Formats: sequence, C-alpha cells, structure tokens
Amino acid sequence: MKFLADMGISPKTVAFLRTLHHDATHLQEQGLGRWPDSAILAKAREEARILLTHDLDFGELVAASGARLPSVILFRLRNMHPDHVNHYLNLVLSRHSAELVGGAFISVAEAQIRLRLLPVSPLF
Repeated sequence: MKFLADMGISPKTVAFLRTLHHDATHLQEQGLGRWPDSAILAKAREEARILLTHDLDFGELVAASGARLPSVILFRLRNMHPDHVNHYLNLVLSRHSAELVGGAFISVAEAQIRLRLLPVSPLF
C-alpha cells in the first residue's frame, strides 16, 4: 500500500510503515509542510496514497468531494506518541486493508475504530 503522512503524523510512523514494506512518504520529506489541505488531498488522490492525518478538516473535504479516493485514516487519539499511533495503525491495516484499497474514511480513537466507505452518502 502507499501512504502519505500529514504534518501532524510523526516521521517515525512513516518509518514504521516502511519496515512493513509499504510505500510511505511524509509531507515534510517533500518540502510540502505548508500546503493547504485541499492540495494535500489532491496529491494523495493523484498518487493513489492513503492519507494519514489527525486534522479533522479532511473529513469534511472527503465528504464534500464525493470521491471514492483517497482513503483517509484520521487519528483522534489522546496519545499521539508514534508507538501508540503505530499500534492502532497496525490494527487498522490488519482489519481494513481491503476497504482502504477500495476507498474508506477510518476514524481511530482509543475507544473505537469507525469505518465509512467512500463516497460518503449525504445525510438528507
């Protein structure tokens, strides 16, 4: 799988994904730390990467786009230490890899992991 880590995600998580033989990159590595969220989402879509973030704005952007991709994993953990994030990321990958490939928005908190398939249907 291919991943793009947003600025709030530790480069150690990117390194963790690489040890699992995933193609992972961080915005910081590419000098794109100041890019707007819409450009980050477009980059993830164009490169067929799963976006890793803790920025709540991406939920609205993905829903508004009506697109099936990119998949997004949103970390809403109280503890964003890389080891903690990596633990939950590993759980997500073991349980939801197929959904991520097809298009999914996954919200990760200590209490639960929530999955919504993309595109997100309007509520009304």
